[in-house]
Amino acid sequence: MDDALWSTVEAERLDLAETLTELTPEQWTTQSLCSEWSVRDVTAHLAMTPTAPTLGQIMVGLIRSRGDIWAFGRDIARAYARFPTEEIIAELRRTAASRHLPPLTSPDNALLDVLVHGQDIVRPLGMTRAIPTSAGLAALHHAWSMGWPFHARRRLRGIRLTATDADLIVGSGAPVEGRLGDLLLLVTGRTEAALPHLSGPGMSLLNSPPLLRK
Repeated sequence: MDDALWSTVEAERLDLAETLTELTPEQWTTQSLCSEWSVRDVTAHLAMTPTAPTLGQIMVGLIRSRGDIWAFGRDIARAYARFPTEEIIAELRRTAASRHLPPLTSPDNALLDVLVHGQDIVRPLGMTRAIPTSAGLAALHHAWSMGWPFHARRRLRGIRLTATDADLIVGSGAPVEGRLGDLLLLVTGRTEAALPHLSGPGMSLLNSPPLLRK
C-alpha cells in the first residue's frame, strides 16, 4: 500500500510542478485557499516538505513563535518562498520521489498534503485539478479520522456526506452531496470554497455559525 501511495504522491508533485511553470507573476502572488499563504507560499511549503526541519529545529521555532504552530509553519514557508519561482519548482521536482517525512507525520499526511494544497493553489486561479479517485478517497477518510487540525467529525456532526463521483458515504444525518474533491475541501476546513459545489438538505446546517466554529 505504501508503494502505491508514494507513487501517487510523486506523480501529484510532478504534475503540479508542470502546472506551476505556466503561472504568471501575478498568479504567484494570488491569495490561496489557505488564509495566510499566497500561491507562492503554498508551493514553497510543498517543495520544502521532504527536507522539512528536524524535531529540534521545530522545537526552537515553536519557542520563537510562542507555541503557535500555525505561525511557525507560515513563517518557514514564507522564508522559503523568497527563492525564485524557478528554484521552488525545481526543488518540487527534485524531491518528488522523496519519502522523507517531517517529524510526527505519516505517508497518509503526505498524500493529503499534496492533494489538498494542489486545490488550494489552482482554485483561486480559476483552474481545475483532477483528484485521482482512489487517492482522494484515502485522503478524505484520513482527514475524517483525524482530530486536530480539522476536527471534521465534530464540525460536521449531524451531516451525512455522499460523493456523487465516487463510492463514499461518511457521517450520519442530513444529506450533503458533492464531488469527491469538493467534499475533501469541506472536510479539511475549506468550507467557503466547497459550499457553491455542494447540495442537499444538510446545506442549512453547513451555513450555521455553530458548525463552522473550529
